[in-house]
Amino acid sequence: MTATPFQSRDFSVRKLEFSGREDRELLRSIPIEAPIAIEVCGIGYAVMMATPSDLRDYALGFALAEGLADRPEDVTDIDTHWVESSDRAGGGWILRIGLSPEKADGAFARARKRVSESSCGLCGVENIEQVLRPLPPITSRIVTSRAAISRALSELKGHQLLGQATSAVHAAALCAPDGHIVRVREDVGRHNALDKLIGALAADDIAPSSGFILLTARCSYELVEKTVRAGCPMLVTISAPTSLAIERAAGAGLTLVTLARADSALIVCDAPGNIA
Repeated sequence: MTATPFQSRDFSVRKLEFSGREDRELLRSIPIEAPIAIEVCGIGYAVMMATPSDLRDYALGFALAEGLADRPEDVTDIDTHWVESSDRAGGGWILRIGLSPEKADGAFARARKRVSESSCGLCGVENIEQVLRPLPPITSRIVTSRAAISRALSELKGHQLLGQATSAVHAAALCAPDGHIVRVREDVGRHNALDKLIGALAADDIAPSSGFILLTARCSYELVEKTVRAGCPMLVTISAPTSLAIERAAGAGLTLVTLARADSALIVCDAPGNIA
């Protein structure tokens, strides 16, 4: 399997040698980054920079991770459209998300309160109190092990098709408690990759609570919050956490494992004892 045309493009580059060998001309696969305008119930909600693949998964996951929808059934429609730029600067995609009537009012309210747009995954957040609003407590638990975490890290590389082609994207994976990979999604943005994964799981009726999420990213608090809202009991990241990520994980009862490497990992939170 190879990356799709919507994931990467080949560019001619020159490899500059520092060791005395001759420079070389070669083709390099580069991940596509494009503007994705998200409309919710007909209202412009956010413009994200993302890899334009698995867009239906992205739309569904975005709605669930942002709290616009509580269940996949709350999303009534998803349309994707390519639009050309009028100034010949390329173009972008529009994702139109429809919500059930009981969820539409909340989306309208958030859209009216938006004061800025950000690729951090916190679109519509107006003030500090909203950023730090309580998260729903994690109620599901799994039983896993250090061997399972190691297995997941080892298996993930084989599922990172776009990553193998470009070395420039993040991956988000749901892993079974024994460490085997269940689903993977990739994107130039770590938040986008996680949104796509959440959407893919919802579309395939796979419960995030059935395993743990593995991210090839820095552990920021936004990723912790998206994982908690998805109902997954454990998050593993290959890089370090922020202080707020730790505090939010501990407050919600999320098992948090960071700096996961081939030979070690750092357990930051594991109050319920998910890891044997």
